[in-house]
Amino acid sequence: MPITNYQDAKRPVPFPLSKYFWVPVSLATALFMASGPRAAQALPPEFSTDLSGLNTEIPEVLTTTRLRQPKTRVPGSTTVIEGDLIRDLGIKNLYEVFRLVPGMVVNFVASHQPVTTYHGTVHYEQRRMQVLVDGRTAHRATLSDMDWETMPVPLELIERIEVARGPNSAAYGINAFLGSINIITRDPSDSSNLETTITSGSRGYLRSFASTGNGSSNYDWRLSFEKRKFDGFDYQVDDGQRFPFRDGHDINSFLYDSRFNFNRQSNLEFRAGVVDGVKYQDRNKTGELNPLEHPDVDVRDFYLQGKLNHSLSEQHFFHVQASVENFDRRIEYPVSFPDSIAQCLSSNTPIFEYTDVGGNPEQLCLNPQGGPDLYADVNANSEDTRLELEFQDTLLVSDNLKFVSGAGFRKDIFRSDTYFNGRGNNYQSRVFGNVEYSPKTWLTLNAGGNWERTSTTDDSYFSPRLATNFILNHNHAIRIVYSQAVRTPDGFEQDPDWGYTLYNVRPELYSNLEGRRITINDVVEEPQRLTLGNHLEEERLTSQEISYFGQFPLEQALLSLEIRVFRDELRDMISGVIQLQEWTIDNNVEADQKGFELEATLDFPGTRLRASYGYMDQDTRYTGGPILNRDGTINENEQRYQTELLERLSVRHSGSLAVIQDLPLGLKWSGAFYWADEFKTHFERFDTRLVKQVVQPRYTAELAFTMQHYLNRDPELSSDNNIKDANQFFVEAGIRF
Repeated sequence: MPITNYQDAKRPVPFPLSKYFWVPVSLATALFMASGPRAAQALPPEFSTDLSGLNTEIPEVLTTTRLRQPKTRVPGSTTVIEGDLIRDLGIKNLYEVFRLVPGMVVNFVASHQPVTTYHGTVHYEQRRMQVLVDGRTAHRATLSDMDWETMPVPLELIERIEVARGPNSAAYGINAFLGSINIITRDPSDSSNLETTITSGSRGYLRSFASTGNGSSNYDWRLSFEKRKFDGFDYQVDDGQRFPFRDGHDINSFLYDSRFNFNRQSNLEFRAGVVDGVKYQDRNKTGELNPLEHPDVDVRDFYLQGKLNHSLSEQHFFHVQASVENFDRRIEYPVSFPDSIAQCLSSNTPIFEYTDVGGNPEQLCLNPQGGPDLYADVNANSEDTRLELEFQDTLLVSDNLKFVSGAGFRKDIFRSDTYFNGRGNNYQSRVFGNVEYSPKTWLTLNAGGNWERTSTTDDSYFSPRLATNFILNHNHAIRIVYSQAVRTPDGFEQDPDWGYTLYNVRPELYSNLEGRRITINDVVEEPQRLTLGNHLEEERLTSQEISYFGQFPLEQALLSLEIRVFRDELRDMISGVIQLQEWTIDNNVEADQKGFELEATLDFPGTRLRASYGYMDQDTRYTGGPILNRDGTINENEQRYQTELLERLSVRHSGSLAVIQDLPLGLKWSGAFYWADEFKTHFERFDTRLVKQVVQPRYTAELAFTMQHYLNRDPELSSDNNIKDANQFFVEAGIRF
């Protein structure tokens, strides 16, 4: 059998209807154009009325258990976002795709650092979702940083994205604590002789893409290039004044994808990529020790991935996958200090230490003495290398009994004088498996788990999942799912050695400080709150889900509906601040989350309507040791702040509405509305796109116009994240031979 390549203070914010009246009018116009069978029958003869969804086949997913399963048998809710949907809606950045997923939110921290999370619970580092690209782990290992802006995934190459909503540690281990994302790119055999796209728009947005490839019976390949430029937000605010905001990026990616077919039973997939560019960071929001210049990030990443697939029979096949990824970030900038701080550094006196002078406490290090300032260069350079090896075996005993099992090993190597004062390693090893058993046509049972050991805690953990699917008929099923998950602290959370070494110290007066390393102990403002050196334990999650999936074939349409009701108990969550002057993280918060999510699509010939909605109620409590003031009293405000940090990106209501409508004369229109409440303010945006396609025997060309309209003019999460114009415009042109 040939191998089939299945690539692998919160209160509701008022909603003033009069302000947004034109949005439902626009959507209603589109719905009128595509309101049902009569509209479809009235189209001119040359207009296609094909509807692929009307074959009523149940969608299949792979990510949830590593088994290919129809949604009626999957042990949990899984969102599938097709690449065509992403392109039809005119989405401009990869991270914005996840606004289509119920319960997921997208926002920005620091200098335009995108954060994508399911059910919140993140601060700056995105530590609790496993992100895969064609099965390859994508996040930076030691800092647990998901850098969406530099990910080498052109939107044109996305075949589909599968998002397992809910803990998926039973399949992927400790990083899949809240869920997992698997970005599946187009098969290299699906490559044109030449394909190119260029998009330009507001705030300096520029994205160009080009690829070429070819295929034969033995060898398929594709070579791609993408360039992304963006200026980010328009301005920041300080003391009521507006200042320019340096928070854009200029990133280049070179990618190679291929598959060698040895015979009908075996093939080898090989992928490689290089990422080069700059992420601009504003010195007023990023960088320690008061930078004199902007601490821009020089990005130099690469990856290599190989996957050997072999089929022993039609019912038994396996793969062996190996990958190496390297994330190299260079951040260098000058700093300065007054002479008093230089003297305190020379005498090893903590800069924020209070000294009793004449009966009054005084911070002597912060009082300049009239001498020259100290100037020096520092860096926040880091390099992470991940080596990963995985074996997976799939056995299909019958249509009613299926097994998947395997093992994996990961080694993370980190090199940073700034974050770790040198070089180190972390290790993870795991064994996983899942069995799907259908003793009756109306019943499917799934049982799976993942055993994992990690060197960050020098302990092992088991994450189980049990599910019962009641299949009402071919098109409808009810799931009951119970799962547990753990997440262990990453290397930087557990064993940091954070400090900045002074280089090129000037003037000569301070030459004795050349090579002096400034650490947390030198600059911490409130030592009694410092948790540096505390041993962190694993976070734990217990999840219960009842969900429904159904398809309703109509006369000339197909309705798909998925509803998820959940209750999650999160315990020993790590919360706090990670800064040079304030390190306060600990296993000090627990949270209970409950709610429901809805996802629906309605397909007519030439028309698609899509909706998603998530509601979550969250109860968060501080459970750590008492946080003290300098006088020894309990700081209740700070304890409350620890819980607020964990729920910073948790929202009560979020969702999306989208319409895609084919029009005569090769035109297509789409509109989408996205919203999320209970940040500092709410996020609301309406996108509309019109595209003209020209199909010729030798090529296909497209010209598209997109507008994004921000209905709410207030920044959602940070007062610095400001956009001058509520309307953002983009023009796109592409051709494929």
